[in-house]
Amino acid sequence: MSAKPTVLFVCVHNAGRSQMAAGFLRALGGDAVEVLSAGSAPKDAINPVAVEAMAEEGIDIAGNAPKVLTVEAVRESDVVITMGCGDACPIFPGKRYEDWELDDPAGQGIEAVRPIRDEIRRRIEVLLSEILPSRGFSRRG
Repeated sequence: MSAKPTVLFVCVHNAGRSQMAAGFLRALGGDAVEVLSAGSAPKDAINPVAVEAMAEEGIDIAGNAPKVLTVEAVRESDVVITMGCGDACPIFPGKRYEDWELDDPAGQGIEAVRPIRDEIRRRIEVLLSEILPSRGFSRRG
């Protein structure tokens, strides 16, 4: 892995889970990590409930826009994390792949999205402790 690892989050619509994950990684990893997100069939806008849930954590993802998944994005990433996009993500040797099984926040209210958001944060904290151990990242208790 490079000195500044690149992490790509992929879900179908790039409007909820992957955007929340990217928001947490940017906020918690700062400039020590490059963050990308994309979708196999991106929506036109970010899920407003995901925006609200992240705002409760002090993270603004409202200005983000869903992007289409490209082979180039996968190729330039060290870690590729998929969230229910099936086989849409190309596989390249030498990369770390994880599939995070998370409920889809689409069509859900804030009460249902908060636990998804919190689980994403927990997984981001674990990921940071693994890809940036020298930065002293550790999981919250």
